[in-house]
Amino acid sequence: MIEVERKREVGGDAEKIKARLAVLGYREAASSTEADTYYSRPDVDFLETVECLRVRRRPGFAEITYKPASTTATRSADGVIAKRETNLVLPGDGQAADAEALLEAIGMVPLARVEKARASYQRPDLDGVTVAVDTVTGAGVFVEVEVIGENAETAAILMAEVEQENGLDAYPVVALPYRDLVLKTDSHLTRR
Repeated sequence: MIEVERKREVGGDAEKIKARLAVLGYREAASSTEADTYYSRPDVDFLETVECLRVRRRPGFAEITYKPASTTATRSADGVIAKRETNLVLPGDGQAADAEALLEAIGMVPLARVEKARASYQRPDLDGVTVAVDTVTGAGVFVEVEVIGENAETAAILMAEVEQENGLDAYPVVALPYRDLVLKTDSHLTRR
């Protein structure tokens, strides 16, 4: 499966967007606070390659995720990202610290910690579609439309339709990952 997503900065309009989602039949599927620790290799700068290796934790849940480097095939000029993700779900959020220790023991370099409050919305008749409203500490408020599917082109078309239906196409596209946005705004964070 391929995840196709695009992120937009919505500033103070989060409640207006949530209300529009409700009118269109979306229901809040999940609400959580997530903390992601991002890593890079010592010999490859994942900020340059736009690769993602992270440990994500939220209450009762933890996982390790890897997303490969961005290329012209995986990232379009209009901010659409289509990548295969590799996810390893850990037995519980207590395992996140062990995963972080393991990554550092094999030489991975911590880059940043991103904390966000996420509310995810889904509509019963749209399989594989999630609209997430994210408040990212130190970066702002964003909406991500994510579509999981077999075909990246078909998923991108559906994603654009969902954005348009919800009025999200009026907001600016954000091409940078949350990790990079936080690093840009929080100069005290470590960058190798």
